[in-house]
Amino acid sequence: MGALDEGHYDLKLVNGVNLGGGCGSELGFEEEPQTLAIEEAVKVLLQGLGEDFNREGLRKTPHRVAKALREGTRGYKQNVKDIVSGALFPEAGLESRVGHAGGAGGLVIVRDLDLFSSCESCLLPFQVKCHVGYVPSGHKVVGLSKLSRVAEVFAKRLQEPQRLAYEICAALQHGIRPTGVAVILQCSHIHFPNFESALFDPNHKGWVKMLVRSGSGVFENEKADIWTDFLSLLRFQGINIEDVSSRGSNDKSWCPSHTFCRAAASDSAMLGAVASILCSLGEDPSRKELVETPARFVKWLMNFKNSNLDLKLNGFVRSKRDSLTSNGDFINEEHLCSELNLSFWSQCEHHLLPFHGVVHIGYYGSNGFSPVGKSLLQSIVHFYGFKLQVQERLTRQIAETVSSFLGEDIIVVVEASHSCMISRGIEKFGSSTATIAVLGRFSTDPSARAKFLQIIPNSSPCEG
Repeated sequence: MGALDEGHYDLKLVNGVNLGGGCGSELGFEEEPQTLAIEEAVKVLLQGLGEDFNREGLRKTPHRVAKALREGTRGYKQNVKDIVSGALFPEAGLESRVGHAGGAGGLVIVRDLDLFSSCESCLLPFQVKCHVGYVPSGHKVVGLSKLSRVAEVFAKRLQEPQRLAYEICAALQHGIRPTGVAVILQCSHIHFPNFESALFDPNHKGWVKMLVRSGSGVFENEKADIWTDFLSLLRFQGINIEDVSSRGSNDKSWCPSHTFCRAAASDSAMLGAVASILCSLGEDPSRKELVETPARFVKWLMNFKNSNLDLKLNGFVRSKRDSLTSNGDFINEEHLCSELNLSFWSQCEHHLLPFHGVVHIGYYGSNGFSPVGKSLLQSIVHFYGFKLQVQERLTRQIAETVSSFLGEDIIVVVEASHSCMISRGIEKFGSSTATIAVLGRFSTDPSARAKFLQIIPNSSPCEG
């Protein structure tokens, strides 16, 4: 499959894929041809966005992206047999042979495995909550940590939910030879809006979710009683069997990018760059599931093109004093005004991965002051969000712009969920970051800061 076919690796994977390493184990990561090829492709993409990849902040982006992509697809080089061999342990079960336990046929389940994969349709990461069960045979059980490691082998590839579930199930069935294997995946894919829909659709749903399952052996029959046992032990997770898709019922609308139109012919250099990245990861861009992937990825990436948007911010801010009443949580206590939970969507300039969340803005109004409308502040947030960004800069830019027409006493808090941090850094669902910018009175008066921070909701809508 692509560039990894030639080299010094010869790994037979459970699904029949035979991969090579491409450049030999003696080369360091930074010198490997695949890494260098991805870095060059990323430079083409940055140029297509109107960016200078030599500017401060982007200089190391090609390398960071290459490293993230190769780490995120390392499953192509891993062998399931190596993971489970030596991890099978004897367990006789019930000596009386009455009932089932352990190696004598009892159901074993590992719940709530956090996995992170990459969508083959758009290359964006998606989150997976994985539940795996198996019924041992031959009076042998497998080390429970191996279930997680096998699942991760297939998650660290370009995937779609149903195939991921099937490959995990098939690999475990083949590797440990149990009586049966069951896999249920709860998958969440970010649904990133374009600039126009972010402005005009306040009810945009930020996530697409899918629940899938796969079974082998005694679990092959979806109506078997053993499935009832398995699902009963997951009931507290809120899983409804009626919502679970199975093999053969693939939902083609899973990835939001399927609604994207093809990129224009003028994007041929960018399309070629994405195809080159796929090859360097060991994939075949001509595989039917990947044929449209370069166009979808480029279409999404162009949301962040460095150009003068039709919205001319300076003139917009000065001319459009929105007099509408706030639709958000409006508070006026001792002239402290606020707009909370202004949504934003952005793109990390270090890894070219999305981050999103909410912005809270506070300011002081004088007697007779008419609070500015939410739509104006939301427009400013989106203006700075739809760029290659870092959260700290985004926070500062919003504060400085708002202060130009609301006065110098400004506080801005940004709460965000970062794909790069969640999927390849700390790897923990629900992790978020917060940044704060303070101007004027808020920078010198702790009580003013405390008063505003106390009114921020405890739970902000920045998670899937």
